[in-house]
Amino acid sequence: MIALLRGRLAEKHPNRIVVDVGGIGYDVHVPLSTFYRLGEPGADVSLRIHTHVREDTLALYGFGTAFEQQVFERLIDVSGIGPRLALAVLSGIEPAELARAIQNGNIVRLTSIPGVGRKTAERIALELRDKLLPAEAAGDEAQPVARSESEAMRDDLLSALVNLGYHRPLAEKAVDAALRTGDAPTLEGLLRLALRELARG
Repeated sequence: MIALLRGRLAEKHPNRIVVDVGGIGYDVHVPLSTFYRLGEPGADVSLRIHTHVREDTLALYGFGTAFEQQVFERLIDVSGIGPRLALAVLSGIEPAELARAIQNGNIVRLTSIPGVGRKTAERIALELRDKLLPAEAAGDEAQPVARSESEAMRDDLLSALVNLGYHRPLAEKAVDAALRTGDAPTLEGLLRLALRELARG
């Protein structure tokens, strides 16, 4: 059972990367929360791994922190939630925010995650209320995956827009458009550009 991968980032795609470990490429599914913290292809990477085995499939799911992995593994224990939906959940909300929503029984916030309907949100809140605590996120270790300055800026911008209530796909397009201009190197300036882009529709 693979529990950790440490090697070179060979390929990088949203929700999927390839890690070269001694000349062997491992196909790893990752949530966007981990994806945005990865460096460019060629960079060193270290990921915690959940190995998911079924009769006809062996899939690897990678995470930047122990808490992300814990959230994923708790989610797939919930009736009706498989690895792909669990990954989608982690891509649609930060792990600590998810834990707070579960703790508070915030069904509205949970149903705002793409792919999560009301019944699924209610099951998550019911089954994980005592198994996933926000305080556990605070003690998690620092991210073991490297971020360049531009990637950190993109991540911060995206987080700001999502926290303002914009859907992640729209926020991503606006952030990319703002970063392409290169006219506002500060976070505040780029945020204004991104908001202007969103206002254009």
